[in-house]
Order: sequence, then C-alpha cells, then structure tokens
Amino acid sequence: MLEPQTRMNSERGSGMDICDVNGVSLGVDEFGETDALLVLCLGAPTMLSWPDALCEQLAEQGRHVVCCDLRDAGASSHGDLESPDYTLRDLAADAAELARTFDGRPAHLAGIGISGMVAQVAALDHPEAFSALTLIGTRPVAPGPVDDDLPDHDEATMGSLFSRPQPDWTDVDSVTDYMAEGARILGDDPEEARAVAARIWARTQSSDSEQGSVPTQNSDPEAHLADQLGMVFSRLDCQPRWRERLPQLRVPTLVMHGRRDPFFPVGNGEALAREIPGARLLTLEEASTAVPVADFPEVVRAMASL
Repeated sequence: MLEPQTRMNSERGSGMDICDVNGVSLGVDEFGETDALLVLCLGAPTMLSWPDALCEQLAEQGRHVVCCDLRDAGASSHGDLESPDYTLRDLAADAAELARTFDGRPAHLAGIGISGMVAQVAALDHPEAFSALTLIGTRPVAPGPVDDDLPDHDEATMGSLFSRPQPDWTDVDSVTDYMAEGARILGDDPEEARAVAARIWARTQSSDSEQGSVPTQNSDPEAHLADQLGMVFSRLDCQPRWRERLPQLRVPTLVMHGRRDPFFPVGNGEALAREIPGARLLTLEEASTAVPVADFPEVVRAMASL
C-alpha cells in the first residue's frame, strides 16, 4: 500500500496524496478500505472526472477506489503543456505502476472519455497488472481523424461548443460559466458541471509551482485550460494504433456509453464491446458525456460485478 508522500487538503475521500511513479508525481485520492480489491480510476484529465458519490458508492460495495490525475493535470507533475515529452503509452505505464504501488494484486482499471483510451492501452501493454476493465464514454482510436466505420463528433454540437469566445482562464467565475454552458450544449447537467469546474480550478497546479504544494489562486491560464478541457492529451503522440489489438484482451470488460453522447457517439462504445472478447455493453439511455446521478447505482452495480 502507498505510504503518503504529501497529504493535501481536500473534501474528497481520505485526502489527496502525491504518488511518485515512473519519474513523475501524480495526484491521487482514495475511497474505502485499503485492503479491499483495488479499482483504479484514471482522470480525464483530472480525478474530478469521477464524481465523489460514485466513488463512495463503489467503496461501499467493498472496493478500494483510487482516483488519479494524469500527468500535466491537477496536482500531478507539469511540464511543457504545448509540447509534452511523453506518449499515450507512458500514461498507460503510469496506470500499471500505480496499480502495483497500491496493491500487489491485479487491479480493476477504469477510464472515462480520454482516459478510457489510456485504460485500453494499459490493459494491452500490461495485462499482468489488471484483472478487469471499465470503459466509459470513450472510443477505440486516438484523438484526430476517426475510422470510417466509427461515428465522429456531432458537427452541429461541436460547432456550437467550439465557436464560443474563450473565457478568462484565470477567473473562476468566467471559467465556471464557460464550462456550465458547454455542458448544456453537450446535454449534460450544467450546474453539476459548474460545481466540478470550480473544484478543478481551485486545485489546478501551475507548471512552475513547487510540486507537492497545495495549489491556490493559480495565475497560469494554460494550466487552467489544460485541466478543464484536457488539451494536453490532444497533443500527445498516441501511436501506434491499438484498435487492432483489442481482441487480445482477456479480462472481464464493461463498456458504458451515453445514448445521447454527441462527442463520442454511442457507436464508438458499441464497437469497443464488439471487438473486446466477452465485453458487456451498458447503454445509459438518458446520458450524454457525463454519468447522470440517477445512473450511479446501476453503474456501481455493473462495475462491482466484474
């Protein structure tokens, strides 16, 4: 089990820690008993992609839930946000090493959105580290042009989403208004998005801040933009392709997808479920890109059944 290196003030779980793996520092938080079976939830890009109540309900099912920030996000190490010096496979290796750090047993790995891509590659590259896989609202190819048989982003929704003026990324009210409106356009709960955006903003770590310190009133607009929109991920080297390797997966896999998701339309989740042997597809009929609170019990039951 992890020996805490830096305890940070937080309302989540047992308090955020910093965990050093593969030469970088990653922000992590824990829910549940540490001797329970591990569920490692990768941030997208921050751990706040995973709602507290969802993590708490999963912990109540006898799971040790660990959420983490990806590199260049939240309380994790920050480098050059314009030109990251690591790849998608490095993020996958981080996930495997985190799993080994927290528990000697193979872990249940979960990814949502962009971190669902990390999770797929981690399970393929490090099969010994993982016992189960949950993929929520993601797709089997990297950012960029999509395969011909997969549905791409909904053009009308993306036009409305990305034609808006950028907020003042150093002003919390401007950022939360922007993120709430984006959620409304995507079909998610705008007030929930506003609350999450405020929490992300409050704990964004500056690229020139001392690692391990508690982030306060960050003045780096690029760091805030990266945390809120995951822009660094789109600049990663995500080669080689991994879709053709999906049939090699041999762990129980749950694929969840919102029926109304315009960003990664549901056909992407359906393709994952077809191509991963034995995968179960759970379609959330009223969901878009975020998991609605009303669906938490069903999601938790499905994850705990793996």
